[in-house]
Amino acid sequence: MHRTSHIVSDVMTHTVVAVGREAPFKEIVKTLQQWKVSALPVLEGEGRVIGVVSEADLLPKEEFRDSDPTRLGQLGDLPDIVKAGAVTAEELMTSPAITVHANATLAETARIMTHKHVKRLPVVDDEGRLEGLVSRADLLKVFLRPDQDIEEEVRRDVVSYLFPSSAGQPVHVTVREGVVTLTGEVRDTALIPAAARLIRSVEGVVDFDNRLTAVHHVPGPS
Repeated sequence: MHRTSHIVSDVMTHTVVAVGREAPFKEIVKTLQQWKVSALPVLEGEGRVIGVVSEADLLPKEEFRDSDPTRLGQLGDLPDIVKAGAVTAEELMTSPAITVHANATLAETARIMTHKHVKRLPVVDDEGRLEGLVSRADLLKVFLRPDQDIEEEVRRDVVSYLFPSSAGQPVHVTVREGVVTLTGEVRDTALIPAAARLIRSVEGVVDFDNRLTAVHHVPGPS
């Protein structure tokens, strides 16, 4: 089998707007609005990512506008109270930044986003320098893959590997709206779960519909 998973560099945005650590509050807001994004990487030196400042980091400024930050009842919100008084990207940002490398698989990246509860990740090189940005929407691009491409990959890399035609009647592959259906007879039904796992790991597959059955041997004339 020669299957290659899609990686971050296949879907990421290469042109990314960012700010420096000394960027003032109003500049950050203006940049977010201008570029219609909800977060910005914060850079230092030769483009090394040191944090991320998001709309969520800016909101405490408005949230605590009419509040007395010295009230004891607000101690549970201390990080937000600190951000309410922040005026630069360095004071506002979430650091260290959660990042990913361009060669990370989309599955790995999706797990990071899910576990860390983030919507986007700066893509960095081995020195931590910004190379791009990958978002949840970018990860979903694989589901725009044409059904024909998915069908060809499943036939080539799964069916021909697990159910070669020499084993009996050919296994037929059809794909509709990302749902892969296998029909036909196979001699070893124990391989069907393996086929299901491999098919679901193909980029762009939405689901797998198994319609494979065991080969029925018809006794010959005595």
